Amino acid sequence: QRLTESAPATNKFGGRGIRALVLTPTRELAAQVEESVQTYGKYLELTSTVIFGGVGMNPQITKVKKGVDILVATPGRLLDLMQQGVLDLGQVQMLVLDEADRMLDMGFIHDVKKVLAAVPKDKQSLLFSATFSDEIRDLAATLLKNPQSVQVTPRNTTVQRITQVIHPVGRGKKKALLAHIIQEHNWSQVLVFTRTKFGANNVAEFLEKNGISAMALHGNKSQSARTQALQGFKSGDVRALVATDIAARGIDIDDLPHVVNYEIPNVCEDYVHRIGRTGRAGAEGAAVNLVCLDEEGFMQDIERFTKQEIAVQVIEGFMPEPNERAEPIAMGRQTIWGGAGKPPSRDVMQAAAKAARTEMLQRVRDSKGANGGDGAGRGNGGGNGGGNGGPRSNAPRGGPRAPQGDGMAPRPQGARPPQGGRGGRPSGPGGARTGGGGYGGGNAGGGYGGGNGGGNSYGGGGNGNGNGGGYGGAQPDHTRSASMGGQGPAPRPAQGGQPDPMRTSVDSMLDRGRRGGFGGGNRNSGGGGGYGGGNGGGNGGGGGGFGGGRSGGGSRGPGGPRGSFGR
Repeated sequence: QRLTESAPATNKFGGRGIRALVLTPTRELAAQVEESVQTYGKYLELTSTVIFGGVGMNPQITKVKKGVDILVATPGRLLDLMQQGVLDLGQVQMLVLDEADRMLDMGFIHDVKKVLAAVPKDKQSLLFSATFSDEIRDLAATLLKNPQSVQVTPRNTTVQRITQVIHPVGRGKKKALLAHIIQEHNWSQVLVFTRTKFGANNVAEFLEKNGISAMALHGNKSQSARTQALQGFKSGDVRALVATDIAARGIDIDDLPHVVNYEIPNVCEDYVHRIGRTGRAGAEGAAVNLVCLDEEGFMQDIERFTKQEIAVQVIEGFMPEPNERAEPIAMGRQTIWGGAGKPPSRDVMQAAAKAARTEMLQRVRDSKGANGGDGAGRGNGGGNGGGNGGPRSNAPRGGPRAPQGDGMAPRPQGARPPQGGRGGRPSGPGGARTGGGGYGGGNAGGGYGGGNGGGNSYGGGGNGNGNGGGYGGAQPDHTRSASMGGQGPAPRPAQGGQPDPMRTSVDSMLDRGRRGGFGGGNRNSGGGGGYGGGNGGGNGGGGGGFGGGRSGGGSRGPGGPRGSFGR
């Protein structure tokens, strides 16, 4: 309404100046806000557009140069266009931060400050969110001039129309209980929240295998896959949408009846936003919390935060085992304590963190093995060789190579090489290899061994006591990599050109075709690895090592030629 009362501005490109800028933390929310702008302004002479990452930049550049009255954006893409000099924010009269507490946390605050520096100082700033901590309020006060607060409901409370329940569950029974609840009540639409991207993929796969159509939604998905998942859920084609907190912020799904916290959030505000996806616009809603012993402390914190006591309902057959105890929870590279009572000692937490890292590496190896062939065989050079590579030869340094074949037959076993030797590999800094080495170093160690059927090979000629080579890059099936890697057929695209909804960053890493490797070098005995590029379309050779290793305490060996990245 205020924008209609003032004359349109002109930007430095001669087009309409941006008079209102709306920032959101996620792409999905940005698209939703711009749809609402178009709906509310249908009969007004105002123009609008939305820009976010994950899609082509050129159409967005054309639109912002031509100019709009209202621009909705995510901070990352907005700053990209600002740095390219194709975006003029000099006419902004109103700046809106949607989900402001998220926009002002450590993930976005630096980007927000850059945007604030680019807009006029005499603008009006508006911050919206369902939750505001005292810390965020203090930070907002430093960015605003004489701010006023408008509060519709009591702070940090949940909607009364949302029925909330806690189901105690054994740690290993959560997925089975989730499927049981959905099928028992014949839910047609349910939004399931997990803490991690891997967890979202895992749960979606389980539900699909149990006859419940499901898709995962998280930040590692391509934008087309994210859009496909959300549209399928809204249309009813997808029965269960399994998401990280990317879907907890502002996403509006008409008449969503059920939200399940498969994993309880460790941040209390996130709980309020998660269950706020249901019970919207006066409708009824239900929020189900599957709480294992590891998360009882999180749930107690949430009850204190929201000033309520949530009913507990036991479902027979899914309770924790009598000898089950709370354990630390792995969150990426760190572990957190979410159980009731005093956290364990530092040694216990460190041991849990080590176990979590080991499990994460195992998942990468499993993904590699699934991509590469029939599982992992242990090579004599240490570690788990992925795919069909078979055992590694122990021939002396510089000895003849075993025949390559199809990677299925065992290689002949020779005498164990002296320490620092390369078993069954050429003495040069690079060498093509079919099949896989092992994860570890050792006297004939390789990197994550690739298989014949796989995309790329974490290949590698580790020798001496050091840990071997680098990431070899994926190769088409008619090429070989001269980096310390392997070869395999190029990944096949998804049928029909549609994005695979189950893709993760690990998948994209495994499918990164015709790229050079990175890594290489060893601690003790000399040699290989490095930025060797894979072959592209059968042309040229991948590069050698980007530098030799060190032999004992001596000088660094000569570097091989640097390969093309083949991007």
